[in-house]
Amino acid sequence: MASTRQNGPYNRKTSYRPRGTYVDGNTVRRVQALPREDRQQHRKTISRTARKNRERAQSMSMVFVLFLAVVSVAVLITCVQFLQLKSQITRSIEKTAELESAYNQLKADNDAYESQIGSSVDLNQVKQAAMGRLGMKYPSENQIFTYQIEKGSYVRQYQDVPDAEK
Repeated sequence: MASTRQNGPYNRKTSYRPRGTYVDGNTVRRVQALPREDRQQHRKTISRTARKNRERAQSMSMVFVLFLAVVSVAVLITCVQFLQLKSQITRSIEKTAELESAYNQLKADNDAYESQIGSSVDLNQVKQAAMGRLGMKYPSENQIFTYQIEKGSYVRQYQDVPDAEK
């Protein structure tokens, strides 16, 4: 039995069409040619309509133009303020980085001076000078007072410490 099934616009059994060729009506509507007079009238109608549309599109009312101008100025002012704020933030970040660098340098210098002072002082020599020249000595048992403080608190001295001899 012969196949009568059609695949596309032609019957595979009876016709041959190479790939890539266009068959009128295959993918688009068939072209319908207008008579010459109708084509000229059609062009005039389109151009008249197009001309009216163009005139309508080109004519803007004064209110709309004023509105566009105000919006444009507002956008411009907003952009300028944004750029100024961004510049100010950038300067603040740079200043903060500069101050942090100076702080770290001062801290490093301070630590170096502290270690230099600590290494230059001989504690045994200070002890000998205090006991020999100044007559200082270690406290005796009756001169030592102990007290309890709460954790995290501190002591303020409002009076002189009383003598232990009394």
